[in-house]
Amino acid sequence: MTGVADPFSLAGKRVLVTGASSGIGRQIAISCARMGAQLVITGRNQARLEETAAAMAGEGHTLITADLAQQADLDRIVAESGVVNGVAHAAGISRLVPFRMINQAHLDDIFSSNTYGPMLLTKGLLAKKRIAARGSILFIASVASHIGPMASGAYAASKAALLGMVRTLGMEVAKQGIRANCIAPGYVRTPLLDGLQGSGGNMGDLLELAPLGLGEPEDIGHAAVFYLSDASRWITRNYFVIDGGLTIPMDIYA
Repeated sequence: MTGVADPFSLAGKRVLVTGASSGIGRQIAISCARMGAQLVITGRNQARLEETAAAMAGEGHTLITADLAQQADLDRIVAESGVVNGVAHAAGISRLVPFRMINQAHLDDIFSSNTYGPMLLTKGLLAKKRIAARGSILFIASVASHIGPMASGAYAASKAALLGMVRTLGMEVAKQGIRANCIAPGYVRTPLLDGLQGSGGNMGDLLELAPLGLGEPEDIGHAAVFYLSDASRWITRNYFVIDGGLTIPMDIYA
């Protein structure tokens, strides 16, 4: 049928993606560009950010090298992004540390990148009216907050905090028609996961539990496109688990 707009299209939309220099953030940027969006991409590594840009379709994209743990960089992203229709918070870090070895420095490091950075950047964008009406704010959380992998206490807590935050945020921005949601990926084939394997914990056991196996960055990229597009215009304060069936207990089928 001709003349009907594609609700999944991002044509005419400007989307900010953090953590776009690698992994899930990189793929979200590539997937959004493929669907017609103009991108603002940020990351700490300029060379890898440029590699992401080279893989993106379209023109007129903006690159901002920044560290979300630094307030000056957050302010610069807000100033240089322009008005955006969507934001995908994909930047984050993870380190396997047993609970008995957690200290203040570790907590500060994890929460600064995974929780405080996304929250403060969103606050700055909203304060400067940088998110357009009927826009979409998407946070990449993790199923770690559900399943509690070994040696991931700080990481799981930092991602679980996003769920409580996004439910409040969704209420506060609803008057502008802005949506706020979380995606909680399971184990996806990324450099972050590669770094965790072999570092302890029960990673090997968990990877074998997902009925559909290990995910690919594209699986999360497609979901992000949905949440950033008009196809999800009636969805907010939602927490969407994408994990190949990992978090569904298999014994219910016995």
